[in-house]
Amino acid sequence: MQALHFPRYNFRFKNSENKRSIFDIIRKKYVVLQPEEWVRQHCLHFLIYDKGFPKSLINVEKELKVNNIRKRYDIVVFNPDGSIHLIVECKAPEVTINQSVFDQIAQYNLALKATYLMVTNGINHYYCTIDFNRKCYNFLKAIPNYQR
Repeated sequence: MQALHFPRYNFRFKNSENKRSIFDIIRKKYVVLQPEEWVRQHCLHFLIYDKGFPKSLINVEKELKVNNIRKRYDIVVFNPDGSIHLIVECKAPEVTINQSVFDQIAQYNLALKATYLMVTNGINHYYCTIDFNRKCYNFLKAIPNYQR
């Protein structure tokens, strides 16, 4: 797999039926290693080991409804009160982060109302908040570390 712009992490892999899998520390199971999954697993490790978010507040690949259309988000980090702190949209490294990717996560956020948004393809990482009143993004240099 391609080297990404994240710190180095120790992952667990296995091979089965000519497919390589990586262990997902949130879902607690092996998942087929695809380019987007490679980015997602790096991002999960980054949030847990570098930003300090508890595993218990992180959810991966769950379904949500936006305007009665079923969508799947990549990563959501909750606040202890159950509100949503962060939504992460992961793309494969070869996918360019463009306006349509931001529109996708913004659409998710209409339903979820997260404080922070992160979009990454493993090479480029973008962090922002949405100003709902002015309908614009406020870009940040980083996602703040978890505060207890």
